[in-house]
Amino acid sequence: MPFGRAQSKATPPASTLVSAETSAGAIPLSKETNTNPPQSEEDRSEVFKAKAKVFNALVDAVDISRIATTDRSEAAEEIGAIAAEIIDEKRIPLTVKDQEWLIDSIIDDVLGYGPLEQLLRRDDISDIMVNGADDVFIEVGGKTQKTSIRFQSNEQLLNICQRIVSQVGRRVDESSPICDARLMDGSRVNVIAPPLAVDGPTLTIRKFKKDKLTLEDLVGFGSISEQGAEILRIIGRVRCNTLISGGTGSGKTTLLNCLTRFIDTDERIVTCEDAAELQLQQPHVVRLETRPANIEGKGEITMRELVKNCLRMRPERIIVGEVRGAEAFDLLQAMNTGHDGSMGTLHANSPREALARLESMISVGGVSLPPKTIREMMVSSIDVIVQASRLRDGRRVITHVTEVLGMEGDVITTQDIFKFEITGESEDGKVIGTHRANGGGRPGFWDRAVYYNEQGRLTEALDGSDPRSMRRDLEA
Repeated sequence: MPFGRAQSKATPPASTLVSAETSAGAIPLSKETNTNPPQSEEDRSEVFKAKAKVFNALVDAVDISRIATTDRSEAAEEIGAIAAEIIDEKRIPLTVKDQEWLIDSIIDDVLGYGPLEQLLRRDDISDIMVNGADDVFIEVGGKTQKTSIRFQSNEQLLNICQRIVSQVGRRVDESSPICDARLMDGSRVNVIAPPLAVDGPTLTIRKFKKDKLTLEDLVGFGSISEQGAEILRIIGRVRCNTLISGGTGSGKTTLLNCLTRFIDTDERIVTCEDAAELQLQQPHVVRLETRPANIEGKGEITMRELVKNCLRMRPERIIVGEVRGAEAFDLLQAMNTGHDGSMGTLHANSPREALARLESMISVGGVSLPPKTIREMMVSSIDVIVQASRLRDGRRVITHVTEVLGMEGDVITTQDIFKFEITGESEDGKVIGTHRANGGGRPGFWDRAVYYNEQGRLTEALDGSDPRSMRRDLEA
């Protein structure tokens, strides 16, 4: 065997099926993985027992830490060969299908994240939800479905969770049972461990596609029209201060990534996130990430501290991954003090609700200002709110592009530049609708468009999606 019988090495405990840490979590194996473990409880128990025997022998036979540092495809081939030899030597009775699954499972345990590897390799999955060792769900095409994937035990699942979060300097255990982290590809990870999770560790992964989505892709998916995409390109180009609002799973972060593509390459950008997941393409980007408290309850760095500090870093644009607390006040201050084109996301179901939520975050954050003063600050800071929604058929759509105009008394006035109108439902349950401009004349950021010489493109995009303009063209 090329790796030989190791004479001296640190042997990990076999009961937890410890995998060597590696950043190759999303790289496909050199051969197709058998994704169908034994279905019956009795058969699954026997195969898991056989897997433990083979894994114990494998740990005794090779230096796993050394294997993990080699090329993944080569390491997978060698581990598979050694595991097959061990099965023959120990005369373990397995069907061909079960032997293939066992070997693939061991390769995933050693080189990746165990049973999760099969799901991480699939680019059509948007969410992975693990509710203990025996319940694994995925979201595909906006719909949730249960899988046949199982973990050997809650101990193995917790071990994988610990390995994931340790790669970004986090930890999860009984003393710190809640953790936010990310995979090496930027996918968002949340872990809740016992005793808070009663039925075993709970792991949620919001996956990012390997091929980064663009506005052109969103147009192809029907999430927005070409004219609407052009308006968003101009908004990003002319440095409008933008909030992206939406519910959970509506595509806010994806849309934020799309908008950042239109930032000039010579601008200095500072991003602030709880778990760094934004994937900006510009060369001058500084990425900041919050830090939780240590086991003694010290050392926490909050989002508000990051936003405050990045104001001293000479940013030209500040991007906050998600606004959820007192940092809302500091972001507004940044938008209002020369950092034009700053962006952020927040949870809300409409542009009006986004403004209300922003005001409540500032008030709860301890800022002692009258409500009218806070609203005036919001009006002077925010130019555009982009609303993303997930429809009942699972499709993600940009439903509003709304500009913040000013104040009438104590009320903030807004105007929809562009919106999605539902017109019906198809026979297969798909929502039918159309994107159109409201025909309200020049938007409030028209002067910015003129300054950046984008007024021609903006006029063409608005006229191209205005029903009245379409009717005039037909009559002509």
